Amino acid sequence: MKNFFNSIKSFTVILIAVGLILLALGGYLSPILVTLSRPFLGAQEWISSRYIAVSQLLNAPQDVEEIRVRNIELENEIARLQSQVIVLREQLDESQGLEELLGYARRRPEFQYTAAAVIGKDPSPFLHYIIIDHGSDEGIRRGMPVVTESGLVGRIDAVTAGAARVQLITDPGSIVNVKLQSQRTNAQINGSITGEINLEMVPQDTNLESGEVILTSGLGGNYPADILIGQVITVRQFENELFQTATIQPIIDYSQLQAVLVIINFRPIDISPLLPSSGQ
Repeated sequence: MKNFFNSIKSFTVILIAVGLILLALGGYLSPILVTLSRPFLGAQEWISSRYIAVSQLLNAPQDVEEIRVRNIELENEIARLQSQVIVLREQLDESQGLEELLGYARRRPEFQYTAAAVIGKDPSPFLHYIIIDHGSDEGIRRGMPVVTESGLVGRIDAVTAGAARVQLITDPGSIVNVKLQSQRTNAQINGSITGEINLEMVPQDTNLESGEVILTSGLGGNYPADILIGQVITVRQFENELFQTATIQPIIDYSQLQAVLVIINFRPIDISPLLPSSGQ
């Protein structure tokens, strides 16, 4: 009898199980299963989020260090690329400058030139000199004219084996014989402590106006003729003076000189012994 009841229980359980399976397959138990599974899913999400948080917390120092190292690497790379850009720009500027100097040399083939780089400037605010990287070993001699593709720079004032000092025409000790392009009137320019170039010895009857182009005259034997210097910007004329004067705007920005040409086949002539002294 006991075995009979046990058989009925087993059969009943099997029927219930089969029924539940059929109901599940038919989709009738889905709302119930969803409701029953929500607590388990919530617990799983909570455990997962806490696991991720703990994992990130444990790995955070390593990640921060990796990011810091990567930032340093990127900053170094940016600095390297910026340095390359600066070097390339300098090389391009130097190449363009040398090309312009070469163009000037071709336009004045009667002269022989040596190109030189500017490597220094006189620190004194009252003197206007530059130092170039060519000297007597390259045939540079005192008195040789120095030019750029734009115009007159000055002349060689002192020489060593590997370098030379150039007196700019803006120096207070510089005197250059010049002429007015439109009238062929001879005059003279002087440098000054401030670097301003003054035009002097212009006769009063000369029609001197702003914009007049000033060139070397070749007189005095110190410079070749027809080298551009600049333009007149301010004229000063007084009735009781023998000569009128003016201020010259030079064609060259002497503070930005990087390369120059030395005219090596021009030999300056010292004519001072032939000139009457002021005492005679």
